[in-house]
Amino acid sequence: MSPYAAPPEGQPSPLLEACFGITLNSALLIVGLGKTGLSIARFLGQHGLHFAITDTRENPPGLEAFRDEFPDAAVFLGGFNQPAFEASSHLIVSPGVALDHPFIQAAQRRGVGLMGDLDLFVAASEAPILAVTGSNGKSTVTTLLGLMGEADGKKVRMGGNLGTPMLELLDRETVLYILELSSFQLDTSHRLEPLAATVLNISPDHMDRYQDLEAYAASKQRIFRGHGVMVLNRDDPMVAGMRDPAREIVWFSVEDESADFSLREKNGEAWLFEGDHPILPRQDLKLHGRHNVANALAALAMGRAAGFSEAAMVRTLTSFKGLPHRTELVEESGGVAWINDSKATNIGACVAALSGTDQPVILIAGGEGKGQDFKELRMVVQSKVRVLILMGRDAPKLEAALADLVETRMVATMKEAVSAARALARPGDVVLLAPACASLDQYKDYQERGRMFAEEVRKGVP
Repeated sequence: MSPYAAPPEGQPSPLLEACFGITLNSALLIVGLGKTGLSIARFLGQHGLHFAITDTRENPPGLEAFRDEFPDAAVFLGGFNQPAFEASSHLIVSPGVALDHPFIQAAQRRGVGLMGDLDLFVAASEAPILAVTGSNGKSTVTTLLGLMGEADGKKVRMGGNLGTPMLELLDRETVLYILELSSFQLDTSHRLEPLAATVLNISPDHMDRYQDLEAYAASKQRIFRGHGVMVLNRDDPMVAGMRDPAREIVWFSVEDESADFSLREKNGEAWLFEGDHPILPRQDLKLHGRHNVANALAALAMGRAAGFSEAAMVRTLTSFKGLPHRTELVEESGGVAWINDSKATNIGACVAALSGTDQPVILIAGGEGKGQDFKELRMVVQSKVRVLILMGRDAPKLEAALADLVETRMVATMKEAVSAARALARPGDVVLLAPACASLDQYKDYQERGRMFAEEVRKGVP
């Protein structure tokens, strides 16, 4: 017996039928709940479609709201339900679910349609898209672009992997969508054709989900489907290698002054340039660190492709102080700066945070390592870190990779980490939370980890 409810009365959605072959008689299975799964359910419900949902978790996020809104939907929790997969005609897979799951693989071999929320969004949207991905900095660049568009008086909406699920952004009055996209969202994408897109950088991340760095980079490269402008980082060899000679390319760089958007000297000061045209002094940026200069240049390049005015882009860059948990200055007292970069959930982000400071660093790191090779931190730790404080599940792996280079302390909690840092810190030091790891071994998410750090820091400030 099918786990699906009988189809509702009504007419099939021409949009979904034309794009995906989905009709009122289709057996739709949403794989994975959470914010994205709930947004998919709402989207399908708006099109008069019935569906089932399955999740490996007993109590996934969004379950209460889902049951309230869809009391008649079949729900299978605490493990994926094989009969539901076998009865399905289409799988709509949330980004948190690995596509190599045996049930998904078997469904694909049977010819079952597979998609994610991104392709549904692209099919339904009526405005152009700016698309942003990369191992690090994508939330900052996405937010900058949203603020630039608003400053320019345009009706823009921003979300995706950041903030609001993209299917909840759909609005007929919007003139431009700005999407942060993860590699997981891009893995199920076949219809994306953005006005302009960027891969900001590539560094090892999600190596527990990808065979190797090349496979991860290939997922990111899927953002360049279509014929729009490619905005590429000349300083990152893997990103530079994504260049398509048949496409319009815009380069940004903090190292190469010949790039379309670059960092150059003017009258003894560092400035952000477009070609030979100076845009603003680096010191006017409110964002901390050299990696954020690259983010600002990328945002300028994308904003120019979208037609934003220079005045609006400059106003944004000179007022935006950054997102919480991303090289966020928590306190500065006794000559010691305490910086929260809990969003540094991979090695590349940790390297960027360390490279952005010229002061001695007490680094707090550790958590879920996601299969990364922590030896890739050795060079920057040796040159930047005075003391390394480690916590979380993979702290022993970090210690094994780095303990011969730097004084190391092992702690169990954030309270112990901050207490140890306070005892060791000297005037002129930076205490930096840049874990190089995910947070889920000890915290709900990286935001909770960052809040705990900030709370402990402020407790000790006179």
